[in-house]
Amino acid sequence: MPLTPYTSHFCLLRSLFTLVSHASEFSKRLCTFGSRLRLVSYVCILGVAQPSLMAQSQTDNDQVQRLQKLVMNLESRVAVLEQQNQQLRSVSTPSGNTGPQAAAALVSAVAELGKSVPAQRQEATTTNSAPANPATTLLPGTLPGGATLNYYLDGYYEYNFNSPVGRVNSLRAFDTLSNTFSLNQADVIFALDPDLSTHRRHGFRVDLQFGQATETLQGNPSNEPRSDIYRNIFQAYGSYILPVGHGAQVDVGKWASSLGIEGNYAKDQMNYTRSWYFYFMPAYHEGLRTGYKFNDKIAVNYWLVNGINQSEPTNGYKDELFGLAVQPAKSLSWTINYYNGQEHPNTVPASNCTVPVQPGLCEAPVIPAPNGKLHIFDSYVTWQARPKLTLAAEGDYVIQRQWANATTGNSVAPQHLDGGAVYTQYQLTPRAAFVLRGEYLSDRGGLFSNATQALKEVTGTYKYNVADGFDLFLEYRHDWSNIPYFITDSPAAPSSHQDTATVGFIWWYGGKEGAW
Repeated sequence: MPLTPYTSHFCLLRSLFTLVSHASEFSKRLCTFGSRLRLVSYVCILGVAQPSLMAQSQTDNDQVQRLQKLVMNLESRVAVLEQQNQQLRSVSTPSGNTGPQAAAALVSAVAELGKSVPAQRQEATTTNSAPANPATTLLPGTLPGGATLNYYLDGYYEYNFNSPVGRVNSLRAFDTLSNTFSLNQADVIFALDPDLSTHRRHGFRVDLQFGQATETLQGNPSNEPRSDIYRNIFQAYGSYILPVGHGAQVDVGKWASSLGIEGNYAKDQMNYTRSWYFYFMPAYHEGLRTGYKFNDKIAVNYWLVNGINQSEPTNGYKDELFGLAVQPAKSLSWTINYYNGQEHPNTVPASNCTVPVQPGLCEAPVIPAPNGKLHIFDSYVTWQARPKLTLAAEGDYVIQRQWANATTGNSVAPQHLDGGAVYTQYQLTPRAAFVLRGEYLSDRGGLFSNATQALKEVTGTYKYNVADGFDLFLEYRHDWSNIPYFITDSPAAPSSHQDTATVGFIWWYGGKEGAW
C-alpha cells in the first residue's frame, strides 16, 4: 500500500517525538536534525512516488518531472530548517528552558512543511489534468523584436438599381461591381515601426494586396509604364529617425498617399464605399518623405516623389508635397497639404530598340513633351464634438494644364476640380454607429469624370462591430449629376442618378494597434 501525505506527516512527527522524548540530549541531536529530516523526507516521497512511477512508466515522464519538482521544494524547505538549526546553535538557551520547549519551534516548522505536501500533490494533479500543449493562436500577430503581422479581408455584395450593363458601377473606387459577391481586397501587412524607447531608429513596412482594389490603387499602363511588376505591393518602405531635435523620420520607398481624409482600409473609415475625392486623389507615391513633429500640436512633412500613382515615372520631373498637421486640442485635428507635380509623359512605348532592355522599357521620346503642372490644395479636419459625435470635413481645389506656355496648337487652358465632403458619425452603442456623408464635386474640363459636370452624393451607413476583428457595414448611397451620365441597362440612355445598396464585410487580425 503506498504511503499517503498523512503517512508522510506521521513519519515526520514520529521523528520529532523521538527528539522531544530525549530532551536532555536536544542540543546534540539538534545538530543532526537537518540531515535526518532530509533522509526521512526522501523516504516518504519515495513511498508515494514509487507506485506512481511504475504506473506511468509506459506512458511518459511527466509524473517523474513533477515528483522531482516536489523533491526540490522539500529540499529547499529542509535547507531553511537547517538554517534555523544553525541559528539556535549560535544562541545559548536561557535557563529554565527544557528540550520540549526548545523543540516547540521545530514542531511548528515541521507542521508548515507538512502542509506543503498536499499543496504540491494538488498542483501536480492540476498540471496532470491540463492539456500537454498550451493553446496557441493560429496566426502570429506579434513577432520578436516588436514587429507585427496583420491580416485583412474585405468583401461586399452590392445592388445597383440602374441594372447597369456589365454590372459596372459608375465612378466607384472599390465597389466597382453590382449584383455580385465581390472580393475587394485581401492583405498581409508586416510592420516594424521605429521605436526610440528601445533604441531602434530604423524600421520598415510591407503591405501585400490582392483583389479588385489593386486595379484602383496600383496604377495602369496609362500612368505607369510597368504597373504589373508592382501590382500586389501596396506599400513597401523603410524608415529611419534622424537624431535631429525630437527626431525627424525619413521614409524611402512606396507608401499610401495622405492626400484626402479617407484611406484604404475600411476598418478605419466611417463609410464603406469611398468618396469621389478618394477615387480622384493619388492612391500612392514612390520616393522620399520626411516628417518632423515639433510638439504634440504641430508637425510638418515634405515629399519628393516620382509622381502620382507611379512606382516608375513617366517623366523626369520630381513632384513635391508640403504638409502641415495641427492639433490645437485632443478633440480637434487639422491637415493642410499642397502638392505640385507634372504628370504628362515624355515617352511612349516602342518596339524598335536595338539595345537589349528589360521588357516594357523600350520607349520613344515625345517631342515636344507636355510640361504643364498640376497643383492640389487639400485640407481636412476632424472634430470629436461630443463623446458619441464626430464631425469631419474635406475641401479640395485642383488645377492642371497640359502646357506651361501657349504656343501654336498648344493650349494653356486649365482643367479645374473643386468641392468637398462632410461627415457626421454618431456612436449609437459601443459597437454600433450611424454615419452620414454628403459630397459635392465640380469637374470642369473632365479632369475626374471625362465630362464637365457637377457631381453630388449622399451616403448613409450603419456600421456594426460584430466582434473584435469583424465589422459589418449596411449602406445606401444616392449619386446624381446635372447631366445624364450614369450607366443603365441601356448604353444609349444614361441616367442622371445612381442608387446602390451595399453590405460590406471586414475581417482583420494582427498585432498592429490603431489605424493601419
